[in-house]
Amino acid sequence: MKQIILAKRYAKAIFSLGKEKGKVDTYAETLVAIAGLFEDPALEVADALTNPLYPLDARQNVMAAIAKSTGSDKIMTSFLNLLIEKKRVDALPEIAAQVQVMVDREENISHGSVTSAIKLDKALLAKVQATLENITGNKVILETQVDPLIIGGIVAKVGDLVLDGSIRTQLDGLKESIKGRE
Repeated sequence: MKQIILAKRYAKAIFSLGKEKGKVDTYAETLVAIAGLFEDPALEVADALTNPLYPLDARQNVMAAIAKSTGSDKIMTSFLNLLIEKKRVDALPEIAAQVQVMVDREENISHGSVTSAIKLDKALLAKVQATLENITGNKVILETQVDPLIIGGIVAKVGDLVLDGSIRTQLDGLKESIKGRE
């Protein structure tokens, strides 16, 4: 919980600076790219940046090289060095996620998922996306999943909104209805 609170604070700070400089999207992309380096254990980036056995200047040099390779400006480079100095660099993936949430909220973008029994064709998926955009009033980015257990129909989720038109749910409702009559 403490990590999320810290990540939100740092994300809010870099988001505000990015907005002020007109570079919010660039900052978000940079943070996501660097956070992606943390996910690959073969690269050992997380260890090189967080291990206290390495001297501070060595960790700062590694971060400076990463910042340079991503084309970071002075503000982003300073922000990344601040994370090293304050020993908060382990929160970088969560900071990147929080900044992306802020960017999406600013641009009225919602993320959702559509689960179906079979793979949906592009035309049907576009109709589902358009319908969800009309309902939410936001641009919706969908992830698709296939789950044969729903038998047929689709289950669409965007934030707290869940539209369940699956055969499985309808059968379960019918089953409960029949049980209630007995």
